[in-house]
Amino acid sequence: MTPRIAVIGSNNMDLVTYVNRVPEAGETIEAPSFEIGFGGKGANQAVAAGRLGASVLMLSKVGDDSFGVDQLRNFEANGIDIRHVGRVPGMSSGVAPIFVEPNGENRIVIVKGANAELSPADIDAAAEDLKTCRLILLQLETSLDVVYHAVEFGRRHGIETLLNPAPAAADLDLARVLHATFLVPNETELALLTGMTVTDEASCEAAARRLIEGGVRCVVVTMGARGALLIEAGNPAKVIRPHAVEPVDTTGAGDAFIGSFAHFYVTTGEVESSLQLAARYAAQSTLKRGTQKSYPTALEFSSF
Repeated sequence: MTPRIAVIGSNNMDLVTYVNRVPEAGETIEAPSFEIGFGGKGANQAVAAGRLGASVLMLSKVGDDSFGVDQLRNFEANGIDIRHVGRVPGMSSGVAPIFVEPNGENRIVIVKGANAELSPADIDAAAEDLKTCRLILLQLETSLDVVYHAVEFGRRHGIETLLNPAPAAADLDLARVLHATFLVPNETELALLTGMTVTDEASCEAAARRLIEGGVRCVVVTMGARGALLIEAGNPAKVIRPHAVEPVDTTGAGDAFIGSFAHFYVTTGEVESSLQLAARYAAQSTLKRGTQKSYPTALEFSSF
């Protein structure tokens, strides 16, 4: 039986505008095209894992609008267990306006909507189902109380947890997440978490070691086109080399990396090899426009 993964996090509707360039303040420009897609860091990570064949339990909230109905259908279409995805009366679903430039770079604005209503009580209500999971994935698009409660829940019940501290939150209480098994920040988030300057691999490692000393078992620093850096207590740092591609759209690639890593890790128990596979999966996701719709299935990935 495939080990289960729980994702406690957000879902958004991505409102994607493809631009020739980003407008200056006060400027109006015409854009070539627009698309609506499924997104949200939590949902993205869940779908990436689900498309690879993982058994995924989702804890999230949707609004009582048409976007909420669409999100529930999308989860089900990707084989995700939605028994703990609740609808919030009188609230909109989360949305994310995204602007994508010709080189694949993106700028994103998040409106939490119903995601803000996810609470520690929802974790307690799902406790028996969560106890069947091998790994819990967390991000920072829900309230910090949810994140703190989930990390503590995992520690208390012997369930491994992975925190992707994104988007960066200056008010995150680091002491309350140091029991996470995996911490997966990018360089900017790592600098914010530690208060240290992060400019290259050496400074990445020094800052990550600070988190390891605090109690995190494993830190993975994502470095964009330079790959990722794996730091574990008692072991030398290891660079996870990127898979070279010409990206079309990098939106959601970080979530593809984390969701696929979760699947490979719970399947094999191996950290480094799972990260290498995840780097390849994330690279493949950049070859198509969109977020979740760019995520390969297991069959597509095996032939990449």
